Amino acid sequence: MPQLPAPDYPADVRARLEADAAEIVARYPDSRSALLPLLHLVQSEEGHVTRTGMQFCADVLGLTTAEVTAVATFYTMYRRKPSGDYQVGVCTNTLCAVMGGDAIFDELKQHLGVGNDETTEDGKITLEHIECNAACDFAPVVMVNWEFFDNQTPESAKRLVDDLRAGVPVEPTRGAPLCTYKETARILAGFPDERPGAVEASGGAGPASLIGLRLAKGEAPQRRVVHPRAGGPQDEGSHADPQDEAAAEHLSSHDAPQQTSASDPAHPAGPTAEEGE
Repeated sequence: MPQLPAPDYPADVRARLEADAAEIVARYPDSRSALLPLLHLVQSEEGHVTRTGMQFCADVLGLTTAEVTAVATFYTMYRRKPSGDYQVGVCTNTLCAVMGGDAIFDELKQHLGVGNDETTEDGKITLEHIECNAACDFAPVVMVNWEFFDNQTPESAKRLVDDLRAGVPVEPTRGAPLCTYKETARILAGFPDERPGAVEASGGAGPASLIGLRLAKGEAPQRRVVHPRAGGPQDEGSHADPQDEAAAEHLSSHDAPQQTSASDPAHPAGPTAEEGE
């Protein structure tokens, strides 16, 4: 049977979304370019991109629903079915996988009782495995609503989702404070994050990720990316770089020895013993 037309938003919701959509469209010389942020906008309303949301985007931009659907189904950041307040993504790409990402993902599936792209019965957590987060120097990485939780272990990841389900405040390793998936979608639509201190919160990549940038700027590269093991010999004649010292405040999982996660002090991840040691 042919699918019935998508139901419209209630009048007050549509009026509010139309005002927001007009602000988004005004940013672009070609209105069609506003489709991606508009999809984030309708996702912020219902937590996923519904047929009603896609019809709204089509109406605003003068597109067909087929054109909107083609875009909404291409990008994985647009959810096509109801999802949880917290999108928990475990990186299972190569480096995170070998550093423990596969183990974390398997443990979370069993712990939460859900599979990939499934949501817990309480509607709090949607679990999925995701591709590279461009945070390989902090592997294995878990993201919650696109905020980083670095250097995770199965135990720290399970505590993380338990805290989220219990309403216990959690803090990302770096970046803005955590908010719900709907709130995240509105920010991705291009609207300011008005929470106190959210914009000022920051955190960058680790030393290993920044070498190329420093070379491009003509800066002298640091002598050693992986910090020497405790008690090991230092490079002769090396001098501490203030930028290196600042970066060392948040070392990567490859800058051993260090704790596995700020949220998991009981599980230090020192260097692996080599043959003969």
